[in-house]
Amino acid sequence: MSHHVIRSIFVSDASVPNGTLFSSYNYERIAVAVDNSSTSVSACSPASSVGHPVLYATETPSTMKNSGCEKMSNSYLWLFVLMGNLLRGIGEAPVMPLGVSYIDDFSKEENSAFYIGLVRSSGMFGPTLGFLLGSFCASLWVDIGVVDIDAININPKDTRWVGAWWLGLLICGAVNFIASLPFFFLPYSLTKEGEDENPKISHLAVRGDHCKTDPPAQPQLKFSEAVKDFLPTLKKLFGNPVFLVYVFLTILQYNSLVGLITYETKFMEQQFNVSVAKAIFLVGVILLPITILGMFLGGYLIKKFKLHITGLAKFACISFIVAYLLNLLYFLCNCEVLQLAGLTVPYSGFKQLSSPKNSFMASCNADCSCKVDQWDPVCGDNGITYMTACFAGCKSSSGMGKNMVFHNCSCVEGQEHGHGNASAVLGQCQRESCTKAFPYFLALQTACAFILALGGTPTYMIMFRSVSPDLKSFAVGIETLGGRILGGLPAPIYFGALIDETCLKWGTKSCGGSGSCRIYDTKAFRNVYLGLIAGLRAGCCVLYMVLCVLITRRFKTDDKEMTDIKNAEETINKESATVNKKETLPGAKISEESEETRM
Repeated sequence: MSHHVIRSIFVSDASVPNGTLFSSYNYERIAVAVDNSSTSVSACSPASSVGHPVLYATETPSTMKNSGCEKMSNSYLWLFVLMGNLLRGIGEAPVMPLGVSYIDDFSKEENSAFYIGLVRSSGMFGPTLGFLLGSFCASLWVDIGVVDIDAININPKDTRWVGAWWLGLLICGAVNFIASLPFFFLPYSLTKEGEDENPKISHLAVRGDHCKTDPPAQPQLKFSEAVKDFLPTLKKLFGNPVFLVYVFLTILQYNSLVGLITYETKFMEQQFNVSVAKAIFLVGVILLPITILGMFLGGYLIKKFKLHITGLAKFACISFIVAYLLNLLYFLCNCEVLQLAGLTVPYSGFKQLSSPKNSFMASCNADCSCKVDQWDPVCGDNGITYMTACFAGCKSSSGMGKNMVFHNCSCVEGQEHGHGNASAVLGQCQRESCTKAFPYFLALQTACAFILALGGTPTYMIMFRSVSPDLKSFAVGIETLGGRILGGLPAPIYFGALIDETCLKWGTKSCGGSGSCRIYDTKAFRNVYLGLIAGLRAGCCVLYMVLCVLITRRFKTDDKEMTDIKNAEETINKESATVNKKETLPGAKISEESEETRM
């Protein structure tokens, strides 16, 4: 007597094991029947067969399904992520916004841009290591150490793959804690660059006398006074048209950058058939180091040529426009849509049995009792992908796990093929043309990242040079706050909403409703994703030109005075060099001695 077993169960969430916070992840798979009398696995089981029913994934035990749905509706674990990000933002505020302002206050004006560029570029080493760590974690299964990895039938290129995202949070949290310890040993205050400390105080310190000079007392600002001065200070700050345009520019740049980074790996995965782990690795190894180099070089050029604020504005504007023109070339790196039977291409040589919007059923799989809400793709010999082996009409198989091969697939055979020889393997079919276009896209993105980073430091220095010194720290805080709230928060939402409109096939959850997208219309995805970035950066180009005009009108006199001062300094240096050269000549020494003799 034969009996049947389920190869896998289609559930998106399961009951939480005792003693754990999160449920184990079970990816979407189909159920197939195995007969004890044979090693063959049948994906296509006729509905009319009696005594050999197929247990499909949707027929999971009610207890498992109900417990999973109950856990999903009552889970408040997202509060841990929210609180963690709030604490991270509080700790980040003194380091970057106020720390950069601190560097500008205690360094020479000609060295400030170089130091800030150095800090910002070195700060990019963190994201570089983070992307490398993310690539490593994404290549690991989410339930590593809990489940048997050999039992997983998908690889990281599959859209159902979920990496060990939680492992990166634990490692980064430990590293951040260790990195925070040196801040406890920083001095109370620093001496401005180029100024020596009081020699008397240093002498007393060396002698070990008990007389100590305390640092100047900092005035304590009461909370009521801070609130009272907040609105007038904010009004004064936004009354500066240069800073106001700069804030709008920052918001648009944040929107384009956050949208780009958030969905870049998904774009690479869907457009160029690259796994998420590989995409993250390439971003960390290639794009971020070139960004670091661009930021460092931008700060060095400012120091080398001693650019005034008008020069900074022109430098930043030209570099951004050049990067934007290169950005338009992204649209040339196109890729065809995945050939999915019944969705993007028809069943070859077979009659469709359903409407065009849901045409997965054909005469070749009409007797297979396939479930439309299942997703376990197979690639046929004809280069066409099928949602499941059932939709391919496969009657037998060989091998187990990732190496399973389905045979006698009626939908793959077609009218032009022989009967009984067509087969299919697990996974989507590869798109060779997409793989060949990926290096060109990566090279173009690298060039754009370098040019944008080159103008990043000059753009950042415009803010410091356009506001009064007493408003510098406040301006940095407002700029960061505006960029994070109006740029960092809404960008992933509307980017994701518009990208979701390009989805062709949604996954399903065990509790009902749509899951993650299984396949996108790659052409529409490309137009939406790249079009949003190009539109936002077009607005940035306009604001850059407006910023250049405002700065040129406001600081034209100061720029002329700075040029006159530089010319005067060069003249003085040349004259002093000439005098020193004359004094070193032998004749000059002899004439001086003769004059002393005459006296």
